Amino acid sequence: MDQVKHIYIQVGELKLHVAEIGEESSPAVLFLHGFPEIWYTWRYQMLAIANAGFRAIALDHRGFGLSDVPAEPDKTSFADLVGDIATILASLNISKIPFNTDSSMKVFIIAKDFGAMVAYIFAVFFPEKLAGIITLGIPYMPPQNLLQFQTLPEGFYMRRWQEPGRAEADFGRFDAKTVVRKLYILFSRSEVPIANDSQEIMDLVEPSAPLPYWFTEEDLEIYGASYVKSGFLTALQVPYRSLQERVEPPNQDPNNLRIEAPALFITGTEDFYYNIPGMEEYLEDGVKNYVPNLEIIYVPKGSHFVHEQYPQKVNQLLLNFLNSNKY
Repeated sequence: MDQVKHIYIQVGELKLHVAEIGEESSPAVLFLHGFPEIWYTWRYQMLAIANAGFRAIALDHRGFGLSDVPAEPDKTSFADLVGDIATILASLNISKIPFNTDSSMKVFIIAKDFGAMVAYIFAVFFPEKLAGIITLGIPYMPPQNLLQFQTLPEGFYMRRWQEPGRAEADFGRFDAKTVVRKLYILFSRSEVPIANDSQEIMDLVEPSAPLPYWFTEEDLEIYGASYVKSGFLTALQVPYRSLQERVEPPNQDPNNLRIEAPALFITGTEDFYYNIPGMEEYLEDGVKNYVPNLEIIYVPKGSHFVHEQYPQKVNQLLLNFLNSNKY
């Protein structure tokens, strides 16, 4: 990863960390991570895409990784993260504010986990800036579909983490590296993470449980050091405590949003998110009502971290999409 350049971009009172590789004149690809990830989650994809002639850019969201933590993490919103992206793209001369209609300034977005939610909000606010969108793990979901999470048992991890103080106390029993270790093990499984009444979410992973074979102790050290710096407060606010945030783009009905850009959704068949009740049916019959130009690809035996688990396979899928839609 020595070829990757690291810079900091001022966004309001915060300095946000951005990693990039590739020629500035090349088509831009912006990577958005989820949780418990940081920019480093895209290490395999950034190199492959830059070597194929693209400019690969990965950021740490505010409050994550090497980016500054907001003064009030509990007030962070999805809108903040979307605004951060717009400012970063402008600073990198990829996307201007106010809007620049030059088609050469468009960007591809590749996003994972809750980063997919940020990407789709960006897509409805800045459609003319988007060359295409790829998401992994989480497809586009309108507000009414997000409500279904509240029908899952109380021990469902997202419901638990919506409760102020609950996850803080749970995570606080361990150091940051151990929390990330447990989360990577937990989210690599195909079972939907649900604790019983006598458990917290961290208790779902035994201390002796091994890391996934594709995730090394060196990787864990990098993640752990990052979360020592940032803590977990911003990550608990967005997405878990911000799920019902209202999105109201200027030119669309907020209850019937549509994303017209070319789109790809990649999910592993053993991704726990794919196994949430109703998700398989939604992918078959519902999502294309909102993202009509969407292609869905299932990766056999793929987990929630399919891009780290099967990097060569996922890289080829990404490049096929990027080359097909390159401006």
